[in-house]
Amino acid sequence: MRDVTDADFEAEVIGSELPVLVEFTADWCPPCRQMGPVLKALAAEEGERLKVVQLNVDANPATTNAYKVLSMPTFMVFRDGEPVKAMVGARPRRRLLEELADVL
Repeated sequence: MRDVTDADFEAEVIGSELPVLVEFTADWCPPCRQMGPVLKALAAEEGERLKVVQLNVDANPATTNAYKVLSMPTFMVFRDGEPVKAMVGARPRRRLLEELADVL
């Protein structure tokens, strides 16, 4: 799982051939830290079908504002350059996989 920024968001997310799960996160957000191991495992397991990245909202306000992200963590799935699903709040791995089933 890698970090993306305002500078490389278009190349890494919008231009990706795979669907991309973006976690909009912040260092001060306990539920975001809680999701770290879940997302790393998801990236390892689904790496051939799904790209998993994190974007720090404090360091990357342009992308955060462009997608009107107000709560952390917010998860957005992008396919073919467009956001196709958004979820707010930490969730267990099983529930996250269930919610991603229709976009994988």
